[in-house]
Amino acid sequence: MYSQNNMSFMPEEDLLYTILADMKRTVREYTTATTESNCPSVRQMFTDLTNDTLRLQGDLYHLMSQNNMYTAPTKALRIDLDKQIQEARKTQQECQQFIQQKSSSAGVYGQPMHQQGQSTHQSNPYYM
Repeated sequence: MYSQNNMSFMPEEDLLYTILADMKRTVREYTTATTESNCPSVRQMFTDLTNDTLRLQGDLYHLMSQNNMYTAPTKALRIDLDKQIQEARKTQQECQQFIQQKSSSAGVYGQPMHQQGQSTHQSNPYYM
């Protein structure tokens, strides 16, 4: 209908921006589904869907950027990025320590076993 009169539903830039925003939302939904999946095959399916959608979103962003339809945000300061990375690493390490502490201190029927001399600080080989 619209194409016959050379009219479009909405301007191409607005349509592409809407699709881009929907892809971002879809990635968030797939990520949530991945983290809440108990079945390994379902988890893998949502991981694959997330990755495919991220690739499509990146391609669309690149196309829009090349055509001056999307302005990239300003560059972040390295010090701000480093601070965020350090905070994320600290949080991840604390979570790993908590999980390890809870899984190693639970005895029979969930009763804590008192372990003397065991340090609660565990080094993480993946992070500084």
